Amino acid sequence: MKRLHETLSQAWLNIQGSLFPWITEELGSLTGKQQELVTTLELIRIEEFIPSTRGFPGRPRKDRTAIARAFVAKMVYNKATTRALLDRLATDSALRRICGWEQKSDVPGEWDFSRAFAEFSNTQLPERVHEAFIKRSYEGGLVGHNSRDSTAIEAREKPLQKVAAQKVAARRGRPKRGEERVKPLTRIERQASGMGLADMLDGLPKACDVGTKKNSKGYKVSWTGYKLHIDVADGGIPISAILTSASTHDGQVAIPLAKMSSERVVNLYDVMDAAYDVPQIYDMSRQLGHVPLIDVNPRRNRALKDEMKAEQKRCQIVGHTTAETTRYNERSTVERVNARLKDEFGGRVVRVRGHAKVMCHLMFGILALTANQMMILVT
Repeated sequence: MKRLHETLSQAWLNIQGSLFPWITEELGSLTGKQQELVTTLELIRIEEFIPSTRGFPGRPRKDRTAIARAFVAKMVYNKATTRALLDRLATDSALRRICGWEQKSDVPGEWDFSRAFAEFSNTQLPERVHEAFIKRSYEGGLVGHNSRDSTAIEAREKPLQKVAAQKVAARRGRPKRGEERVKPLTRIERQASGMGLADMLDGLPKACDVGTKKNSKGYKVSWTGYKLHIDVADGGIPISAILTSASTHDGQVAIPLAKMSSERVVNLYDVMDAAYDVPQIYDMSRQLGHVPLIDVNPRRNRALKDEMKAEQKRCQIVGHTTAETTRYNERSTVERVNARLKDEFGGRVVRVRGHAKVMCHLMFGILALTANQMMILVT
């Protein structure tokens, strides 16, 4: 955390001392949102990931870079649609020039933005930018707590109609002498058996469907769309994210998410709620050199859950808080990140359709959120 703070402090001094004065001289005084956008673009360096289009049809690289910067601006300004972004670009000359267009007539039309967005989603542009940003920021550093959770993402598309799978009738009675009946492995068991990260991700369901969960009041709520699974470091910094079908259980994404995060940062504790209380997840966390802090699922071990509650009450009576409880309370960090993503960075209103485009939309928001949270740490 100290190394991250030093890196961000140096970046912030450069932005304040050199970049802001130069831009202010060119464009005039910047608003708070314009300063936030300039800082975000300077930190993430999205232009480094736009491939050269020389010799290929279509708009030049300069336009693709400007459109990519504009999609980041869309999240910083929390614009619900591309049309709303274009309207803002038409009236805000400073924003237009920050993105890379000198004149109002230089800004491409909505159709060009749509084609560029499809290209960005196919090439996973924001995912690659975010991965590089995290690795660069945390290089040589150590993360204390990695908090894991998921959140519902409502989509404007029809859910996939599930076809009932034909069940093979199990043979009754005891097996014959020498006969071995092999029980098929679950998805988590297959992941824990040595699968590579790419195979794990390919095996996760990605179609739009219906998800159901209990809300904070204990009532069941359903939604049509997807589920975003996210790892968050101390300070509310998103480390990695995976988008699956809404009906996918959280535990089925824990192992690939843990491996993805371990390739980007080094952390000590994995903090998760009772949905991740699975033996294979404990084992994977320890294999990665982490300490798993997972709430007990009463469905799996009611006696242990009751014993822990009784111990917690005794600690409250004498005014004592265990180290595990203090560390587990860090899990609220990921809940705040999910709330900010939805309320401030475009995660609540998703107009695009299809897994790749929905993930691209969310990752542009996560990019802006990550840069914003990092600046909060040093300002």
